[in-house]
Amino acid sequence: MQEWNLIQQPGTWELLIEFWSFEDMNALWVLMGSILLGMSASVIGGFAFLRKRSLIGDALAHAALPGVMMAFLLFQTRDPLIMFLGALTSSFIGFFLIDWLPKNTKIKPDTALAITLSFFFALGLMLLSHIQGLQVENKSGLDKILFGQAAAMTQQDITLLAYVTVFILVAVTAFFQKFRLIAFSAIYARSLGVPVALYELLLALLIVMSVVVGLQLVGVVLMAAVLLTPIAAARFWSDQLTTILFLSAFFGALSALISTQISYLAPAMPTGPWMVVSLASLFLLSLLFAPSRGLIKRYWQQRQLRQKVSEENVLRTLYKLYERRQFEQNDFNIADIQALRSMPTDLLKDTLKHLCKKQMIRESMRGFCLSKKGLEIATQLTRRHRLWENYLNQYMDLPADQVHSQAERIEHILTQEQEWQLEAELKNRKSDPHGNPIPENTEGMSRDK
Repeated sequence: MQEWNLIQQPGTWELLIEFWSFEDMNALWVLMGSILLGMSASVIGGFAFLRKRSLIGDALAHAALPGVMMAFLLFQTRDPLIMFLGALTSSFIGFFLIDWLPKNTKIKPDTALAITLSFFFALGLMLLSHIQGLQVENKSGLDKILFGQAAAMTQQDITLLAYVTVFILVAVTAFFQKFRLIAFSAIYARSLGVPVALYELLLALLIVMSVVVGLQLVGVVLMAAVLLTPIAAARFWSDQLTTILFLSAFFGALSALISTQISYLAPAMPTGPWMVVSLASLFLLSLLFAPSRGLIKRYWQQRQLRQKVSEENVLRTLYKLYERRQFEQNDFNIADIQALRSMPTDLLKDTLKHLCKKQMIRESMRGFCLSKKGLEIATQLTRRHRLWENYLNQYMDLPADQVHSQAERIEHILTQEQEWQLEAELKNRKSDPHGNPIPENTEGMSRDK
């Protein structure tokens, strides 16, 4: 009989088809609520992230707990609007304390945040324990606000969430320029005559509303992750604020979609925690694979840079050897190179191999010699190195024995335009501070020409 029951249970694909057919209204409400919360919290959380007040959402979520309990004690109902107003009031009091304490006492901002968070959370837990001991109706489920219970959301909860989300998104769109200005430079905004205090109050209201309205879905403990993780993930993909906010909203909505489906396929898996896990996974993917700032991209860029520096150092060393032989002997072995350039043998051999593939050097009977292409690049590198040594000596007053190490780093990133500028500003263009001649431009041109 047990085996028959297991066979009769619907499979994963059947459950997915059932989910996307939207026959289960409760699943549809949870999906809509999760997407709305993910989008609104992600967008407004971005401004808290940019203002370096990332933990404000966590503190406000904890500060909302006693407001919910007091609203229930006063009105003996779990009406979503009353719960929302109670939590909103409590969170605003918490926000006021977080802002007031550092300005009027010697308490630091992080200490004020920790004090407010712990005090309000403890007060909320005390009120929750008191309510559990009362003989009143509708008290069951109040403890779910700690971790959220998406399955318990009703049509009234979704309606309230929709109104709050629309209000938040419309307000952000309408005052986007002001919010952006305040987020990046409140002092500059004040100099332009912008009423910063008013817009900061509005921004605080939007953050508090987003936090409070998400408590039923995500809970007090995890709400900060919904506010901050999407914007942190989106930050890896772009430098434009508008693009970052759109990506943040997309990540929030995508995590809501993923978590709702997982919760539907496995009813024991709550939506709120899975939403946070999905956001953390999106953050990890962004951290690793973002095209401009991902760790993998940065690793390859650093590896290519190290290889480029090694190759250019070897080319310039070969040029110096060639120069010391009065440009008559152009083939040198590994021992000759290491006599001038301290470099591990394995790295040197690998670098010489790459240079041969790029046809910048070629193997000879005695060792390695510069090709025509390699000689041009080595001459240019030596020229920029010695021009920069002259610049440091002439304008920075560095002695001759200290300029070499500085020029070693800069020669790899100097551009043709910067080389022209150095040539135009320097008094001595013929020799470096050590008396070595500065090679002529290998391309046979200068800015004057």
